[in-house]
Amino acid sequence: MSSNQTTNFCSVYGPVSSWRYGRSLGIDPIGTVSTCSFNCVYCQLGEIEVKTGDRAIYVPTEKILEDLKAFAPWDVDVITLSGSGEPTLALNLKEILQEIKQLTHRPLSVLTNATTLNDPDVCEALTFADRISVKLDAVSDDQLRRVSRPHPPISLDQLWQGIVRFRQQYRGEVGIQTMLLTPWDEATQAEYIRRMQELQPDEIQLNTPTRPKPLKHEFEGRGDHSNASDRPYPVRVLKQVSPEVLHAFARKIQDRTGILVRCAPTPAGVSG
Repeated sequence: MSSNQTTNFCSVYGPVSSWRYGRSLGIDPIGTVSTCSFNCVYCQLGEIEVKTGDRAIYVPTEKILEDLKAFAPWDVDVITLSGSGEPTLALNLKEILQEIKQLTHRPLSVLTNATTLNDPDVCEALTFADRISVKLDAVSDDQLRRVSRPHPPISLDQLWQGIVRFRQQYRGEVGIQTMLLTPWDEATQAEYIRRMQELQPDEIQLNTPTRPKPLKHEFEGRGDHSNASDRPYPVRVLKQVSPEVLHAFARKIQDRTGILVRCAPTPAGVSG
């Protein structure tokens, strides 16, 4: 078992207000040491401390359930696995989802960067979730390296194959989350639209980094810290696309694919 926790660590946080899901209670199966197979340039946690694609038990299921009971009766719209890195790296993912569902009887959502979707065990575990949100910020290998910074390096083709296969097998709701740091040119937009036409997700969520990035890893970044007063640590404000650009791209995608596209709201006080 990994030692990604401390005595005072709580694996449950929130509820946070999400423009995508409403009131969401967060579950962190990774722990206090940020651990991820991506090191995204915009990550709200700051720089990822452990960059890996290896799965392990980072937080015991019993610890998560113990923490979760303190939040009863779970008056939220959804319970979401995310937290301090890539949640599907948790080797006890299936057990976590099964036990949370049995305990709370609330809808379960998992946020993933898709790097594990070629693993049959991960895909089986995810069948116990009601909704999977898949990050896709790139449509070329160069863009993937610059924005998502995967570790170990993987190709976009590998990532995409896992997403497509998972979409074909999974019976729950699949959303695609895409972050735009700068406006995309016509060729990049066209390739993205082509891929969405192939994938046919239930919805697409377009975002731009409204949250500044901590200059170093900040554990509290996993929660809802949209207001500057909630961030007692130094941050770097990131480039954003304008609401006009974001909504224009959303309309183009929806017109050409028929897929529901939702955009991040402009008010700074609303969490992504």
